[in-house]
Amino acid sequence: MSPAHYALTGQVPVALPPPEALRLFTPRGEEEWIKGWRPRFPVPAADDSRPGTVFETDSHGERTIWVVVDRQESRISYARVTPGSRAGTVTVTAVDDGRGGTTVEVAYELTALSPQGARELRGFADGYGDFLKSWERSIAARIASRPPNAATAT
Repeated sequence: MSPAHYALTGQVPVALPPPEALRLFTPRGEEEWIKGWRPRFPVPAADDSRPGTVFETDSHGERTIWVVVDRQESRISYARVTPGSRAGTVTVTAVDDGRGGTTVEVAYELTALSPQGARELRGFADGYGDFLKSWERSIAARIASRPPNAATAT
């Protein structure tokens, strides 16, 4: 694998059943637990997880364009491009953990588009485990803040 291309996979435990856990990884679902995550849809999207849906984000000072490329009952995949930096895919798969919760596998496959993108991507790869741990903490805090017996919005 060249230093300009990384395939990264990790897991995030989520104390919700798989359908509810997976919803947290849709464009609008991530707004609930990622500070500053505000997807913009150039075309109104009633179902933000429908394949073909396009949205943009501005996070950490960079604009990223996303396209939902696949959606199954337990999986959603995105193509993403941060112009001039990196491009690739993100696939999120939700698996019942057998204890009422979900193990969410998050797989990034990214390629640098420039020398600066290669440096940024190397930093992302080096910190991937900590990145997913921060997701785990943010999601757990969001779940803990929900009122008892609160239904997850769809």
